[in-house]
Amino acid sequence: MEKIPANISKQINLLATMTAEFANTLNVDETLHHALREITDYLEAEGGAVFLLDETSQIISCVTCCGATEITGLTLEYGQGIVGKSVADNKGALVRDVQNDPNFYGAVDDQTGFTTRSILCAPLSVKDRCVGAIELVNKKNHDDLFAENDLKVLETLAASAALAVINARMAKALVEQERVKRELELAAEIQRRFLPDSSAHNEDQIIGVNKAARGVSGDFFDYFTLPDGRIYFALGDVSGKGINAALLMSKTASLFRCLGKTVRDPGKLLGRINAELCETAAHGMFVTMVAGLYDPRPGCEGLIRLANAGHEPVLLQKEGEFETFGADGPPLGIVPPLPGDDGDYEEIQIFPNGGGLFIYTDGLTEGYTQNGDPLDATGVRDLLSQYSHLPLKKQLDHLISAVSPNGMKLRDDVTILALTDSLRSDENSEIKASQNDINHTEERDGDWLIDFKFPARPSWMKLARACVSEACKKVGCDEQTVNDVVLAVDEACQNVIRHAYGGPSDEEIELTVRQRPGRLVFRLRDFAPMVAPGEIKPRDLEDIRPGGLGTHLIQEVMDEVQYLRPTQGEGNLLRLVKHLELNKGEDEK
Repeated sequence: MEKIPANISKQINLLATMTAEFANTLNVDETLHHALREITDYLEAEGGAVFLLDETSQIISCVTCCGATEITGLTLEYGQGIVGKSVADNKGALVRDVQNDPNFYGAVDDQTGFTTRSILCAPLSVKDRCVGAIELVNKKNHDDLFAENDLKVLETLAASAALAVINARMAKALVEQERVKRELELAAEIQRRFLPDSSAHNEDQIIGVNKAARGVSGDFFDYFTLPDGRIYFALGDVSGKGINAALLMSKTASLFRCLGKTVRDPGKLLGRINAELCETAAHGMFVTMVAGLYDPRPGCEGLIRLANAGHEPVLLQKEGEFETFGADGPPLGIVPPLPGDDGDYEEIQIFPNGGGLFIYTDGLTEGYTQNGDPLDATGVRDLLSQYSHLPLKKQLDHLISAVSPNGMKLRDDVTILALTDSLRSDENSEIKASQNDINHTEERDGDWLIDFKFPARPSWMKLARACVSEACKKVGCDEQTVNDVVLAVDEACQNVIRHAYGGPSDEEIELTVRQRPGRLVFRLRDFAPMVAPGEIKPRDLEDIRPGGLGTHLIQEVMDEVQYLRPTQGEGNLLRLVKHLELNKGEDEK
C-alpha cells in the first residue's frame, strides 16, 4: 500500500477536524475563532479574519481575527474590497499583489500601519447562499504568495464553517420565534384576564366578545355592576397593532376599571382617562372609546348615560328601528385638557325602552364577508334585524360568523358589546308620579343661597347646619324658625347617611337652598339606590317603636315635602319648602 505524503495527511486531518468541530459546535462564535487560528497557522499566514454578512442591512462585519492586526468590528459594504466582492460574487479570491488590485480596500493598512501584500479569501457559502467570508493575509514564505492549493483548502473549510453559521442562525431564529410565541401567549392570557367575568353577570342582559386577529388584540371591552345596581360598561379600540397597541389597551382597560368605581359620570371618566393617556401614551397612538352607565333600577326607565371619544357610532335597536349616536369628542390620548379646563367629554342620555344597545369596533364593519365584500354598517343592521328574536349571545355569534366565514382568519380584531333593556322589571308607578310632579315644579327660579356638596359623614353635618342657619337668617327668619329648619334639614341629612347610604360614606350629598318670593326651597340630593317615596313614612307619635320620628319632624316643620326623581335619573331628591310669609304673620300676632 502506497504511503500518503506527510503534508497531504496533515491536510486531511485538518479538514476532518475542522469539519467535525463545525458540525457539532454549540458555540459557533468560539468555534470560528478557534478554527481561524488553526487555518491561519496551517496555511502559514500572518493574519486572518472572519467576516459575516448581515442579510438585512447587507453590511459585512469582521467578527473575529488573529495575527498582527486587530480588526474585529470592521465593517464593509456589500461588494466593497476583496472580501466584499468575494461575498457578492460568492467566489474565492487569490490576490498575490494587492497593491495593484483595483478591489483592494487599503483603509485598514492606512489606519494600522500594517502592510498587506497578498490575500487569500474564500466565501462562507452553501450552494447559492453566502453568509460571509474568511480572509488570510501575507503568506509567511520566501515570496509572500499563497498557492492555488491553499485556496482549495480554505474554500473547503469555509463551506463547513458556512453550514455551521447557517445552522446557528436558524437555531437562533427558532429560539426567537419560540420566545415571541410564548410572550404572545402570555400577553393574550393577560388580556383575557382584563375581560369581565361573564359568570358574574346575566349574559342575556349584557355580553361582549373579543376576537384577536393576531394573537393579541388592541381592542377591549369591560363591564361591572356598581353597588347600587347600575352597570358601567366600556369598549375601546387602540390605534396600531402588535405589542405596543396591546400594552396601551391594557393600560386603558385598567384605568376604566379603576376610575369607574369612583367616577360615576361617563363623560368625566373619559376626561380623566384622556388626561392620563396624553401624559404617558406613545406619540401617535390613541384610543377610541365609548363609556356608558346603564341604570336598570326601578324608576330610572333604563336610562343610559353615554360618552363617545372618537369611536364608531353606537347603535340602538328599538321597536324594529335603529338609531345611532356618534362621537362627541376626539379619541383619547391626542388632545390634552387645557389649563383650567376639566376636560370632561359630553354625555348623552338614552332611554332604550326595552331595546338593545350595540357597540363595536371597525374590525366588524370592515371585515370581509363570504362574498369578499366588507360587512359595513348596513350589514350589521341587517343581521341584527334578522336575529333580533335570539338571545344576545346568539346575535353576536352571527355577527362574528359574518366576518369569519367558515372559521377564516379575521382581517382585523373584532370586539362587540351588547346590552339589552328588555329584562328590566316594570317601573314603579309611584316614582313615575314623582317624576311627573317634578316636571311641573318650578325649581329654577329664585336666588341661590347655598350650593353645598359634602361627603355623607356625620363630621360634615356641623358645617351643613351652619350653612342652613346662615341662609335662614339672611332672609329674616326668627330664631325659632331657624332652629326648626336647621333641625329638619339635619334630620333629612342623617336619614340619607343612615338609610340611603347605609352608614357613613364618601358618596356625596348635595344641599341647595334657594329664596323664592315668600318661601325658602331646600333641595337635598343623594346618589344612593332609588327609594320609593311610599316607603318613607313618618311614625305616629303614639306608635312606640324605633324610627320615623325624623320624617315626622320634617313634615311638621316644613310646609311642603316632596320626594322627587333627579333629572339625571340617579339617586334621590328631597324638596322641602318653608313659607316665609306665614312666619312673618305669626310674628305680627
